[in-house]
Amino acid sequence: MIMNSLIYETGITALATFFATIGPFDIGAVFAALTANQDFRSKALVAIKGTSLAALILIIFALTGETLLASFGISLAALRTAGGILLLLIGIDLVFVRPSGGISTTDDETREAETRQDIAVFPLAMPLIAGPGTMGASVLLMANTGDDIVLKATVIGAIIVVIVLTLLSLLLATQIQRVLGVTGMHVISRVFGILLTALAVQFIFDGIAQSGLLSG
Repeated sequence: MIMNSLIYETGITALATFFATIGPFDIGAVFAALTANQDFRSKALVAIKGTSLAALILIIFALTGETLLASFGISLAALRTAGGILLLLIGIDLVFVRPSGGISTTDDETREAETRQDIAVFPLAMPLIAGPGTMGASVLLMANTGDDIVLKATVIGAIIVVIVLTLLSLLLATQIQRVLGVTGMHVISRVFGILLTALAVQFIFDGIAQSGLLSG
């Protein structure tokens, strides 16, 4: 019973975090603008290629990121604190609906993307989908699972689910924008921003507690 509750909590946390850091609807709007002159088949091929590559990047980073950071002497406590601060900054930007370099392209990157014929790798796969915020979240969430294979699989499953939602958002970007409108998309962004800031603060608290700075 306790294990089922832990799996559920991990799954919900991972889904909310990845949905907030990836922002499928926001990416859909950018994708629609960058592929305005392409037919549906061309858009679909770019969307599938970009989301597949992003999923591969995120899964590899989730599985190896903690080991890589450990090789640099970065502790789990430091990872939780730093990751929490990064997610907190992204969450604040989501609440105020401001562009964030952690989950979107910069102005220079956007201008470069507008001149590219194939945007699947850049900027779609990176940094729009597999951006710094999402990669940091994947490592942080995997680190919180300890050595539990089921919980790790739950996090990986959450990545796949949100990537699939992102693919659907890319393919149906025009229809989604028409239904939700700008206000609707901003409401969703703010809701997930609030959830992300709360999760981020909890990660910071856990990191500080684990560091032992407040003991004694």
